[in-house]
Amino acid sequence: MKKLQNKYSFFFIVAFMLWLKTYLVYEFAFNIEPENKMEGFILLLNPISSVLLFLGFALFASPKYRNRVLLVINFIGSFILFANVVYYREFTDFITIPLLFQTNNMGELGNSIAELVSGFDFLLFFDVLILAVYLFVRKTKVYAVKKKEIAIVFASAIALFAINVGLAETERPQLLTRTFDREMLIKYIGTYNYHVYDAVLQSKAKAQRAFADGSEIVDIENYVKANHIEPNPEMFGKAEGKNIILVSLESTQSFVVNEEIDGKEITPFLNDLIDESYYFPNFYHQTAQGKTSDSEFILENSLYGLPSGAVFFTHSGNEYNASPEIYSENGYYNAVFHANNKSFWNRDVMYDALKYDKFYDINDFTVTPDNSIGWGLKDEYFFDQSIKYLETLPEPYYAKYITLTNHFPFSLEAEDEYIPEWTSEDGTVNRFFTTVRYQDEAVKKFFERMKEEGLYEDSIFVMFGDHYGISQNHNKAMGEFLGKEITPFETTELQKVPLVIHIPGQEGKVMEQVSGQIDLKPTIMHLLGIDTKDMIKFGNDLFAEEQDNFTILRDGSFITEDHLYTNNVCYDKETGEETDKADCEPYMEKAKTDLAYSDKIVYGDLLRFLGKHDDQTPETENN
Repeated sequence: MKKLQNKYSFFFIVAFMLWLKTYLVYEFAFNIEPENKMEGFILLLNPISSVLLFLGFALFASPKYRNRVLLVINFIGSFILFANVVYYREFTDFITIPLLFQTNNMGELGNSIAELVSGFDFLLFFDVLILAVYLFVRKTKVYAVKKKEIAIVFASAIALFAINVGLAETERPQLLTRTFDREMLIKYIGTYNYHVYDAVLQSKAKAQRAFADGSEIVDIENYVKANHIEPNPEMFGKAEGKNIILVSLESTQSFVVNEEIDGKEITPFLNDLIDESYYFPNFYHQTAQGKTSDSEFILENSLYGLPSGAVFFTHSGNEYNASPEIYSENGYYNAVFHANNKSFWNRDVMYDALKYDKFYDINDFTVTPDNSIGWGLKDEYFFDQSIKYLETLPEPYYAKYITLTNHFPFSLEAEDEYIPEWTSEDGTVNRFFTTVRYQDEAVKKFFERMKEEGLYEDSIFVMFGDHYGISQNHNKAMGEFLGKEITPFETTELQKVPLVIHIPGQEGKVMEQVSGQIDLKPTIMHLLGIDTKDMIKFGNDLFAEEQDNFTILRDGSFITEDHLYTNNVCYDKETGEETDKADCEPYMEKAKTDLAYSDKIVYGDLLRFLGKHDDQTPETENN
């Protein structure tokens, strides 16, 4: 018995330490609250099976190297925890396999990561260091292990995992089909098992394209046509032949509109522009892990981004029927302006897939220490330097601008502050208001330049927030600013982003319908006089006389005219209180179907089969 104890003492010490710090991360780093004692027990149990399983592989190593392998596995497990803690701190989400391969973005993330990392995070590696020193200083006797003993370790791990999943399914039926809810997966099956599960999902996604055929697109086409809402005939061609200026407002949420800090407006120009524009106060972003790139993908395709990773990275080789391609067919020239590295979010590759004619990246701008900060060129200089390029574009053109300054960690120099920082205990939220105000001023100066150069009258302007700027980790400060508790209902409502459609000479109007980024493509095309009836799209014309007042978020939440559904709870929008789930049930199937069909299109690259519904086409045979 003593020999057996000595043989496995280091193994169980490492297992205990890895289990302990995993559980402590659940408790103190992730905002995962057990709803009952059983969930609390599952949270305590779920790291054990994966810890035993992964450490079990070290038992196959020779006795001489076994303890070192155990330390390496401990280090890898600790790094997985560390990476998730840092990512969760900003995005209230967990890393997925596609994100790990987005290495092209890492060079741009220096400031953001430095802001997010805490000194306490390195305690996750403290036991690795102590145990490494222990092995170096004290020579421990090692023993050969028997196959039977290894089998017992793996059998124990599998048995514990089976118990874990059984209890989880009892608490939350169909858990493993709810892949859009990563927090729920972490809560019930654990961090390490979640990453294994995610890897399986990614492999499955790769296989979907290989086995896809043209018959699948037929059902989706029929579904989309059945859900088509007749657009407003009076708005058809309202902007025909006009240039389209689209401005993606980085990290801008609707709660800043018509609000003040210390008596000073946060968005004075936007507030004034709304009075002479179509403004949509109930417009939601629908992005996930792809953030700005997701918003671009949704905008150009009227398809949803993916539940994990960014389409710009994972499926840039797909065939799309995106806005730039359709605009080109209607005589438009397509350009993108973004003062960042062209490879960030894989844009240089994806923009070719979307059929853009020109991408003005950081190399087309003059960037100096004086005119840049944080993520790069300040918005004011970005807009100003773009004018000379805009003047050379063949007309009519579609020009998309992606702003940058209002990006986490919301850095700004004192001379660029038009309003002072707010005074809560949360520095991120405090700085956010100053960068939003700076962005607003930059857009104002852009409009002034457009007028000065004679470019204003022949253009329409579409401006929208790309995604949230303030995550759930800042709920305390947000509650203080808004003067109310940030419940799951309020968190979903905070996903509203501004949408302003400005057509020079048109009177302003507030459009109250519930809508989302998925509706932008059909809306802009209808204004340009492009028929969208037969397009594969999941959005509808925002000017349609009959609105469905329904929009779906990427996590499966949805909003209707009277109700909001999130985290498996139905809320009354008027009161913000929970209501009978039956009130939301009529919309659940449509929300699930829309997301599933959109995912099928992307994972299977189904748009390559448009017009080729014969299953035996050469393309099908080659795939």
